[in-house]
Amino acid sequence: MLKKIKNKILNKDENKTTKLTKSLEKNINTFKEVLKNNDSIIYRMFTDQTSNKTKYCVIFCDGMADKNSINEYIIDPIMKNEESESSMDDLLSNTICYSGIKTMDTLDQLIDAILYGDTILLENNNNKAAILDTKGWQTRSISEPQSEVVVRGPREGFTESININLTLIRRKILSKDLKYKYKILGKQTKTKICICYMENIASDKIVQEVEKRLDDIDIDGIIESGYIEELIRDEPLSPFITIGYTERPDVVAGNLLEGKIALICDGTPVVLTLPFLFIEYFQASEDYYNNFIYSSINRILRYVGFFLATSTPAIYLALVTYHQEMIPTPLLISISAAREGVPFPTIFEAIAMTFIFEVLREAGVRLPKPIGATISIVGALVLGDAAVKARFVSAPIVIIVGLTGISSFLVPKMIGAIIIIRVVFLLLASFLGLYGYIFGVIGLFIHLMSMRSFGVPYMMDLVSTKYQDIKDTAIRAPWWCMEYRPKFISNKNRIRKKDSTR
Repeated sequence: MLKKIKNKILNKDENKTTKLTKSLEKNINTFKEVLKNNDSIIYRMFTDQTSNKTKYCVIFCDGMADKNSINEYIIDPIMKNEESESSMDDLLSNTICYSGIKTMDTLDQLIDAILYGDTILLENNNNKAAILDTKGWQTRSISEPQSEVVVRGPREGFTESININLTLIRRKILSKDLKYKYKILGKQTKTKICICYMENIASDKIVQEVEKRLDDIDIDGIIESGYIEELIRDEPLSPFITIGYTERPDVVAGNLLEGKIALICDGTPVVLTLPFLFIEYFQASEDYYNNFIYSSINRILRYVGFFLATSTPAIYLALVTYHQEMIPTPLLISISAAREGVPFPTIFEAIAMTFIFEVLREAGVRLPKPIGATISIVGALVLGDAAVKARFVSAPIVIIVGLTGISSFLVPKMIGAIIIIRVVFLLLASFLGLYGYIFGVIGLFIHLMSMRSFGVPYMMDLVSTKYQDIKDTAIRAPWWCMEYRPKFISNKNRIRKKDSTR
């Protein structure tokens, strides 16, 4: 009982908010006390032409606010104001030339506004302050995202500014049904998050579930959208992602038109999209800009790449170790001759070469581009050739690992999951041969079939036999043929286009 009373008292204390007073000096001292030891906070006191005493004060954060705008549109008009009696409301209505203005009297919210780049205007004998939108920090210019380069399609990508990112999306969808909902996450960082969706298409249940999961987040800071992804995703222990991510506005716009939801996080160019389904691993934005025949061939290549990246080492190991009778005799003789003098078993060769390949790939990613590309190519050639000549590994395993590694680049978002699946399949094949590999495939399918992304089946449409459901799966049907949106995601409005005579 005493513990409950204590918690109630603590909650009441937390809910108490400091209000401004009518004394300008007291308000300034309050801000200085809360923001002490912070030399980036600027306090500028001034008067108008009809008074000899300090009547106004602007407070802003140096480097976050635009000083030229503050001087030109706030301080200068007030100092030149010739009216003897001008209240705060009169100044905001007739004197200050600014569009983004609102008044507030809560200290915590005013401090948050200052730290976010806004300017606070205080007036003597007034217990309310004006918040003026004077954000002026430097932002990166819009450029093509390096991780999602296309031959045909828009060249613009998201930046670290949430306002710019929302504008890029709005430019592509000029609809009143495009809705933005803001939230603040992170007790220390107070990061602005925006939930973006099409009200006439997206499922209300999914939108409500997203808001609920975001409201349940209680963490000190959100630096990047990856924090949010890990905190709200389904199946947190699975190697497969259940929330998509992209740096391209056209991809987000396409997902929104299918009824999905986008989460835009301030400070990062990576936007989250949900629900995310397994089939999206193999889809690229360029598929919808090129001819559907060419796009379908590319998509099939990605499925083949996924199979090669996960299964080739395990099948090779099973055939060489347990099922030599399934290999043609000339090929078996060639493999045996290549393995002559190699002291290590095939399983060790496969795992060792896979590890070395991943080390070279990671080194190439982390180093500067010119050096990284050189190290990756030269390192692979030199190490592979030297290992074969020294009889540490056989030549066929170098070919298998090289084919496996290159195939994994066809599905770049799945590289992490592919590495894990490849190793698991290898270990199973080393114990039970092809039977172990088949058991691994069965287990993988069971895992994928049991997964959900915000209530939507993870393998939706991929295993369907209905004509309408398979139009955008292994192949990409022409636009005049895709009449409906995914049924579990856009349950409000499934019709994408009206039926045509074609």
